[in-house]
Amino acid sequence: MNYFSSDFKLGILGGGQLGKMMLNDTRKFDIYTCVLDPSDDAPCKIACNEFTKGDLMDYDTVVNFGKKVDALTIEIENVNVDALETLEKEGIKVYPSSKTLRTIQNKATQKLFYVDHGIPTADFVRFAYVSEIEDAIDNGGLHLPFVWKAAQFGYDGNGVKVVRTKEDLKNLKDGECIAETMIPFKNELAVIVCRNAKGEVKTYPVVEMEFHPEANQVEYVICPARIDSKVAMKAQEIALNVSKAFNHVGLLAVEMFQTQTDEILVNEVAPRPHNSGHHTIESSYTSQFEQHLRCVLNLPLGKTGNKVAGVMVNLVGAEGYNGNVMYKNIEQIMGMEGVTPHIYGKKQTRPFRKMGHVTIVNEDLNEARSIAEQVKRRIKVVSE
Repeated sequence: MNYFSSDFKLGILGGGQLGKMMLNDTRKFDIYTCVLDPSDDAPCKIACNEFTKGDLMDYDTVVNFGKKVDALTIEIENVNVDALETLEKEGIKVYPSSKTLRTIQNKATQKLFYVDHGIPTADFVRFAYVSEIEDAIDNGGLHLPFVWKAAQFGYDGNGVKVVRTKEDLKNLKDGECIAETMIPFKNELAVIVCRNAKGEVKTYPVVEMEFHPEANQVEYVICPARIDSKVAMKAQEIALNVSKAFNHVGLLAVEMFQTQTDEILVNEVAPRPHNSGHHTIESSYTSQFEQHLRCVLNLPLGKTGNKVAGVMVNLVGAEGYNGNVMYKNIEQIMGMEGVTPHIYGKKQTRPFRKMGHVTIVNEDLNEARSIAEQVKRRIKVVSE
């Protein structure tokens, strides 16, 4: 099929920053795009060929949108899976598949998938209601501390909480959830696996992630990860096993823990471009966004190696600021060597909202990390 400068239409469910960055590459290839998102202010709106406002969880809305396109992909997991299954039966190519998404959307189902396929992961207990957790603690079936995770609709640290005492159970969102053993890890790592419909598979280098202690959001992504080569090989091997088990098409970002004894445990996955791959726009031969397109269109995969070391800094709304966004000191960081800011196009800021990111590239990884620290200190996402 001819995708370039043709009548072919690619549909994208979700109009956020991931879609916006993907659209940079559809513009590069002159691929016609249609985007569905519930917000009139979606970052994708300015860059796609057709924009439709609609609920991603509404069956009829997703089916009707999907019938207008030749192939459909996502930039967010929270979409109506039944609608995707219907579209697949009607011959629309949907990547990732409804089967893959159905498993990944629910963290409890996702964890059970790992157990069933022999994929190493932290021990966990599944609960239908939060109220059952206290009974499990009292009866010795669950031990403090642990990590509570809502089974569905968690994102960017929402729906995740470390529970150290019974008092921490208060104000947790009720409903299906898991309680996961806390892992005393050395590092949090991620590997992005790329797979096209022909079965061609590649991985990006292992990255290391540093998290904000309060918001549970990634502050820095460091590539390549500062780990032993044997650990890196193990992480990539496990990521490939996860990919093979899902048999997905597209990108699969596999988040992992490196334990104190250098074991690798899978935390969770995302079947789309991911925060851990933003650095690839500047630091890699093929960005994750271009690679995702290559995968879902069944094109040859691009080279995944690094041209230079890369560090990504997330730009999130500063605490205490709500309203019209202003990027304080952005001119200062743009004057620094190897620094590239990406602004997502969200007009309103609030504490810890993802508003953009900054990539720092350098031949020396330690120097890139040092510059990233300076960037983090200087630029502030505030309101007018």
